[in-house]
Amino acid sequence: MEKQSRIFVAGHRGLVGSALCRGLEQRGYSNLLLRMHDELDLADRQAVRAFFNRENPEYVFLAAARVGGILANDTYPADFIRDNLEIQTNVIDASYRSGVERLLFLGSSCIYPKLAPQPIKEEYLLTGPLEPTNRPYALAKIAGVEMCWSYNRQYGTRFLAAMPTNLYGPGDNFDPKVSHVLPALMRKAIEARRAGEHRLVVWGTGKPRREFLYSDDLADACIHLLNLPEPAFSRLLNRNEAPLINIGMGEDLTVRELAELVAQVLEFDCEIVFDTTRPDGTPQKLLDVSRIHALGWKASTDLAEGIRLTYEAARSQLEPAVR
Repeated sequence: MEKQSRIFVAGHRGLVGSALCRGLEQRGYSNLLLRMHDELDLADRQAVRAFFNRENPEYVFLAAARVGGILANDTYPADFIRDNLEIQTNVIDASYRSGVERLLFLGSSCIYPKLAPQPIKEEYLLTGPLEPTNRPYALAKIAGVEMCWSYNRQYGTRFLAAMPTNLYGPGDNFDPKVSHVLPALMRKAIEARRAGEHRLVVWGTGKPRREFLYSDDLADACIHLLNLPEPAFSRLLNRNEAPLINIGMGEDLTVRELAELVAQVLEFDCEIVFDTTRPDGTPQKLLDVSRIHALGWKASTDLAEGIRLTYEAARSQLEPAVR
């Protein structure tokens, strides 16, 4: 990507999109195409096509999506599959029609089978049943991967799908009704501490293992991928396998250990209590990141530092919420 390239960041207000904008701007990219939802509804096919025809982006980061944790996925399954299918279908198709040079579609590690061998390699996609609690979202994202692959094979597009592990960072969603496990634990810990309590209640048994990646590290990986030299990028678009690459830390920890770390970083002296009436979800989701490591990228923010940075960025949002 040249510094003046026209770059469309779809979903620039979200956790991933805002990190992408920070990363691009820090690197001197000054021609970012950004639209609020009231300016461009990505679920509106005609509006999306008109935007692409008018602005003619050269590169696209497709980070727009409806996302959420176990509760949100279980409560709004129709919303999750409908909205994600509409958004990604419209953006991918418009990118092909307008001649976008490279597109990066952002998915999630939840696309892999619930009981996939660990660590999870890209080729494990579609080799077993999905985790039931987020099946609608996962199926939508799998469709996005397949769509990128299909357009590459039929139309010669250069669309790549990146599957990040669990993400967190500045701009995260701390609403307990829709948040993922890490921001949910952070909010619970802050609320309990301010209320003078000494218990942190965690959903499930605490035994599942999870991997976490700081959002700015993900942005760095995404920019790295779209800037790969042509031979390296072309090798990722092999016609015989999905154009898919994992992005993660390459290491994980139990939910119990995560809760203990959150309490430690937030200086909350408490007992960790587990609500075993709540679901655990997938037992383990550790990504094999050897492919992206071979391309010269590794994450640089350890989990404790990332939690501290996330808290500092969200302090004004979190603290007033519990007064």
